[in-house]
Amino acid sequence: MSEPALAPRNAFHGVIAVWIASLVTAVLLAVLLPEDVRIGWLLIAFGVIVLASFAVQLAYGRASGFIVRIAASVMGSLLLMGLVSIALGLAALASAV
Repeated sequence: MSEPALAPRNAFHGVIAVWIASLVTAVLLAVLLPEDVRIGWLLIAFGVIVLASFAVQLAYGRASGFIVRIAASVMGSLLLMGLVSIALGLAALASAV
């Protein structure tokens, strides 16, 4: 009699981990950097987050749904970092008035 296969780990935990990392990174960059260099560093951070999403999903070692998980990681990170950028832009506009 063969043994049942173990249930694989849920790979979407890696997606949520990348989202949290992107939100924390964006907020830290918003707080720590001056206004004139902030957008450039947000773009660099997003590139690092994209690479991190590939690394996290490759670490799971599951081929099924790989593209969907990468897309979810990258699009969620883009949305979160975009919302932080919008908030920063609105704060800059409010302080200029």
